[in-house]
Amino acid sequence: MARRARNGTAYALLDLAASVPWWVALTLAPILYLLLHSFASQPIAPPTQPGQIGTFATSAVLRGLASASQYVLPLICLAGALVSAVRRKKRQDLASDAARAEATRVANGMTWAEFEMLVGEAFRLQGYKVEETGGGGADGGIDLVLTRDRERFLVQCKQWRAFSVGVEVVRELYGVMAASGATGGFVVTSGRFTKSAHGFADGRNIHLLDAPKLHTLLEPARSVSMRKSAASSSVVQTPSIPELSSVSQPHCPACGKPMVRRTAKRGAKAGNEFWGCSGYPGCRATRPIS
Repeated sequence: MARRARNGTAYALLDLAASVPWWVALTLAPILYLLLHSFASQPIAPPTQPGQIGTFATSAVLRGLASASQYVLPLICLAGALVSAVRRKKRQDLASDAARAEATRVANGMTWAEFEMLVGEAFRLQGYKVEETGGGGADGGIDLVLTRDRERFLVQCKQWRAFSVGVEVVRELYGVMAASGATGGFVVTSGRFTKSAHGFADGRNIHLLDAPKLHTLLEPARSVSMRKSAASSSVVQTPSIPELSSVSQPHCPACGKPMVRRTAKRGAKAGNEFWGCSGYPGCRATRPIS
């Protein structure tokens, strides 16, 4: 499936930064700033001879580019890190939701872009390194390139729920495999394959994956989702601290003022608590705590 091409150096750099793990782009941002800032801050020796004018002009241009790039490139890296993190979270959410769905409804409600993200995440869960190529034409091309154990596999994604994928698609993939020297290939669809497509794929190291087979690839995501759900639902019950029974505060039998708890400091009852009048020392009435 094809993506709309985005032109421009800034878009290309942003796509490059977003294609690596988010922490790589995040780490690269301050490193680029320090390197470019150090280069841009170096003074340029003025030319003392006519032959040095060209070198001086080149150095001035490079310093100017470094002066601007010391801010632009780190910002692009930070934006790429954010995009990479968002994409990673979205891929994981798609895989988790699809893994919990019925096998035949694994891609229901998804756009073609989300379907490609889901397929890429399914292969990541199987240990492949996944490169998203963006497709090669209006209705085809290679959508993903997989790498594992120094072997390359090409993937075409077809979100055709209402149609069966025919032999033409499989032939197209086989031709690209032969031209690029790929080890094998996959055609993944949310629908079905025709008998002729299955017949052509046999013996050519081309694997045809329909919705139930894609659902099987997502089994690791379902296991992770179940563990997270179990962990979140198992609330640790901490024993509650029993509330102390409230003891009503008595009033002084002599003057009627509220009484307060006091502790005897001397005598035979030293250390024992008792009720003492809050009007002490004007009122010395006491009563035991029952």
